[in-house]
Amino acid sequence: MEKFDRTNYCGELDLSNVGEEVTIIGWVQRKRNLGSLIFVDLRDRKGIVQVCIKDNLDIPDIRNEYILQVTGVVTKKEVENKNLKTGAIEVVASKIILINTSEQPPISTAEDSNANEDIRLKYRYLDLRRKSMQDRFVIRSKIVKATHEYLDSHDFIEIETPYLAPSTPEGARDYLVPSRIHKGCFYALPQSPQLYKQMLMICGFERYYQIARCFRDEDLRADRQPDFTQIDIETSFLNQDQILEMSEGLLQKIFKDTIGYEVKLPLRRLDYEDAVNIYGSDKPDTRFDMKIHDLKALFSNCEYENFKTSTYVRGILVKNIADVTSRKKQDEYNLLAQKFNMKSFYCIKVLNNTVEGGITKFFSAEEKAKLTEIFGAENNDVIFIASGNIRKNVAFGLGALRSFFAKELNLIKPNTFDLLWVVHFPLFEKSEENGEITPCHHPFTRPCDEDLPKLREKPYEVYSYAYDIVINGYEAGGGSLRIYDQNVQKEIFEVLGFTEKDIQNKFGFFVEALKYGTPPHGGLAFGLDRLTMILSQTDNIRDVIAFPKNLNAVCPVTNAPLKVDEEQLSTLGIKIMEEENE
Repeated sequence: MEKFDRTNYCGELDLSNVGEEVTIIGWVQRKRNLGSLIFVDLRDRKGIVQVCIKDNLDIPDIRNEYILQVTGVVTKKEVENKNLKTGAIEVVASKIILINTSEQPPISTAEDSNANEDIRLKYRYLDLRRKSMQDRFVIRSKIVKATHEYLDSHDFIEIETPYLAPSTPEGARDYLVPSRIHKGCFYALPQSPQLYKQMLMICGFERYYQIARCFRDEDLRADRQPDFTQIDIETSFLNQDQILEMSEGLLQKIFKDTIGYEVKLPLRRLDYEDAVNIYGSDKPDTRFDMKIHDLKALFSNCEYENFKTSTYVRGILVKNIADVTSRKKQDEYNLLAQKFNMKSFYCIKVLNNTVEGGITKFFSAEEKAKLTEIFGAENNDVIFIASGNIRKNVAFGLGALRSFFAKELNLIKPNTFDLLWVVHFPLFEKSEENGEITPCHHPFTRPCDEDLPKLREKPYEVYSYAYDIVINGYEAGGGSLRIYDQNVQKEIFEVLGFTEKDIQNKFGFFVEALKYGTPPHGGLAFGLDRLTMILSQTDNIRDVIAFPKNLNAVCPVTNAPLKVDEEQLSTLGIKIMEEENE
């Protein structure tokens, strides 16, 4: 049986090792043949070191991605390679063993690889050999380690909850798993461990956590996957302030232990209404200014009919772009506005100490002066205004435009982190699909005590003890206090339109559990994938998941999901319906 006598990792060698005989193992990143000398860049998970092979050494054939075991002496180089961590030294080989060969890789494993993402995902096992990719998984591992250390030290108990669960409405479509034993019945993969962790509080554990896998059958985007991981936490007998304080301590440790960044506590708290009205988002990035201003009062008597009759008239100011905002650029901005659901959208330039633009002819001198005063506008600035009767379209549209300009104009200082809580969310919202009342978070979120009398008559005016942690404009986690009064929970179900039969079919086991001395409790979950994405400074969640799905929800390495044979389907009592020909 082979014996691997590694003494050091390639990337950990430095000048302190000069004169030592070492044995290293790694993959060939690059080979340069200079005749009497051969130089090989050898790579392992700690980094790359140069190996010098002299012509008197009997060596095997060496090609890229071959695995070698090299024994040799660490020597100081005459000319240092400052682009390499180990660039001051090299290993002069005395013995080389070929451990395994490799075919010519279909993609480069070099850091400057320009392969497109589809190819990289197909050959993920090669793509993950790149140091930048491996560094992200080191960060992910450190986040998990810091989480265990912090929560264990705060008296939390790690408990696993089932993957095979009942299907319950929690905001997204379930992945269903057919039962062979109970034909026609299905398990669901959990969208989150929500009901289980609440029942663990009823059990009396008081402080629970787990690194939980979750599954949601929804459309994908750059920061979303069908199967993902969250740091799931639930506590009893803590109020909202105590939960947020505990969570801030965890975040502080995670940032410190992973990237050495000191998070200053306490974190800011921003009311949901302020977040939407000022920043146009319930997950605002406040690393740059560009606040939204309410202009309805200014234009309440404006000659421009749209402003006079619209419920919402709001705007943002973008500094110093009027001279480059051509007619063509304005057309581009109009298309963006349509994409962001802003149907009435206007571009107004500040030139010659006044405002200019198609609709400004309807403005009085006083309105023009007041408009520039509200924004503190100066020459060469541009004011973008949106109007309409649906707040979400106007506010969130301007918020999306705000984020667009921040990236377009490089307004965000690199290597900075902006952490804040958004609190006091509405309890309900109106579904965009069917107009029905739905929970903003989930139906177990506790309404604010002072709003309980409004549940029946004014449900959209009811707010909740809900909170999201926002980092650099990403929702990195969120949670709430939970309903522990069975009568309040029943009333919430009724407001949502659930019949008694619905309640029993979907939540019967949980409603039964609530009857037996449920403690006041609450919790939250941090998205492990998103946290890793933020801390490793990528905007693509697929970069921090070992074998992710693409935007079509397909695993490019394995091609899952795949069809299965008829025998498997028959065993489960399932028949596939053929799609009708178009």
